[in-house]
Amino acid sequence: MLSLLPLAFLAVFFLVPVATIVLTGLRPDGRWQLGVIADVLGDDALRGVIWFTAWQAVLSTLLTLAIGLPVAYALTRFDFRGRWLLMSAITVPFVLPTVVVAVAFLVVLAPGGPLGGPLGGWWRDAPLDLRGTLAAILLAHVFFNIAVVVRVVGGLLEQLDPRLEDAAASLGAGRIRTAFEVVLPLARPAILSAAGIVFLFTFTSFGVVLLLGGSEHATLEVEIQRQTALLLDLPVAAALSMIQLAIVGTLLAVGADRQQDIAVEQPLAPAGSGARSPRRASERAFLGAVLTVVAVLLGTPLAMLVGRSFRGADGSWTVEWYRLLADPDASVLGVAALDAVRHSVEFAVVATVVALVVGVSASVVVMRGPRRLARTLDVLLVLPLGVSAVTVGFGFIISLDDPPLDLRSSWWLIPMAQALVAVPFIVRVVVPVLASIDERLREAAAALGASPARVWREVDLPLVGRAVGVAAGFAFAISLGEFGATVFIARADTVTVPVAILRLLGRPGPSNLGQAMALSTILMVMTTASLLAISRIRPRGVGR
Repeated sequence: MLSLLPLAFLAVFFLVPVATIVLTGLRPDGRWQLGVIADVLGDDALRGVIWFTAWQAVLSTLLTLAIGLPVAYALTRFDFRGRWLLMSAITVPFVLPTVVVAVAFLVVLAPGGPLGGPLGGWWRDAPLDLRGTLAAILLAHVFFNIAVVVRVVGGLLEQLDPRLEDAAASLGAGRIRTAFEVVLPLARPAILSAAGIVFLFTFTSFGVVLLLGGSEHATLEVEIQRQTALLLDLPVAAALSMIQLAIVGTLLAVGADRQQDIAVEQPLAPAGSGARSPRRASERAFLGAVLTVVAVLLGTPLAMLVGRSFRGADGSWTVEWYRLLADPDASVLGVAALDAVRHSVEFAVVATVVALVVGVSASVVVMRGPRRLARTLDVLLVLPLGVSAVTVGFGFIISLDDPPLDLRSSWWLIPMAQALVAVPFIVRVVVPVLASIDERLREAAAALGASPARVWREVDLPLVGRAVGVAAGFAFAISLGEFGATVFIARADTVTVPVAILRLLGRPGPSNLGQAMALSTILMVMTTASLLAISRIRPRGVGR
């Protein structure tokens, strides 16, 4: 019965909209035109798009893991001043609108920018222009997705029993050997979950590739948008969506099986109990290197965004753009731009509650339900991340406009769209922790007469409470910054901050650009504050 809630949610807000778009494209006159899929696969140019989409996603995922895993380890195993603030700040890039961050990277990577300085050697006077290159795409993907690795893997790492590392140290293992032979093997389910999410986001990358990749680089998402909006070729767009969905679904099915196979039951400790101050010079050097990489990679684009929000049209420092946010007459949105802040917070709260209810229920089914049902549900829950936002957005408009699902004009549709994106993160954060709980604890409670509900309340919940808090913070942050589907359904009186930023950037003039940068800075502050507040929550633990 617990599986009915997530299944119904997915059916109404994902399967029906996507099926409607596919039917519209592949069956426009009542007859199936499945031959278009073969035509797409036979087209050299479109095959090249599919191949580039796949291998750049693999490379982006590997680079993100290579940088993100040391960061996650450092932030969860070392205690230092400002650790919680840094953990919250790392999530900020992930929830920023891709359009805004892509513009910031264009400035960073352009000749004369921080990463666009002159080349050395024989080419000393030649500017280094990374715009339109694969390197620019990879840098931006790591910038966006490092938070996934830190949050998902870190959520499990910070609850690993420190006695396991103490035992390894007592046997003569150093910090590095302990990390590779004890910590990382126990964290494999979370690492696999994080890798799957990163791959999905880079596989379906749109804004980053569109603005930073140039005309020579296009992913499936970019090509679907081009076929839909520019060429008006819905059959080809629908075929590409089906191919994208098939690839993502296959990979998710394999990943779900693998994650359950490598799950390890282990004792979990209260969150943060394993963090200790770095004692050795090597530990301090490692921590310093990690913090430097984070500061340079994440801090530079964000600092440029903040700085640009305080720069006037003449280059002088000013707060004019922030003042104009409260002036309806200075806004191209029809209302004061600050109204979008209130809308975003209201929708994000509703979306977080919905995502938690659906996601936690689904997580229990994935871990406790029949294997076939658990595997199917696990794949279905993550599929929304692997489907084109263009497909989902248009699907909402077309499919949810008739009773009993006449929601197109309702404000409820916005938080539902945001929750659809947030639910997979809830599952990916909670499931690894559930998988790590020692089954003997549940058996002991059941032997003492505890009902299944009481076992969940008094054994599982205290142990996963921290993970649920992390998931809630992630869901709220994601809802604040989501705009892929929201942009299609938001009206003038329900516009969110990301949609407002996108519309401001689409209008010429220094005032619109300045207000867009000011709203981006406000979104950064809101996200950091919310994540910091939630990360300080300490659920009641259980004795070990």
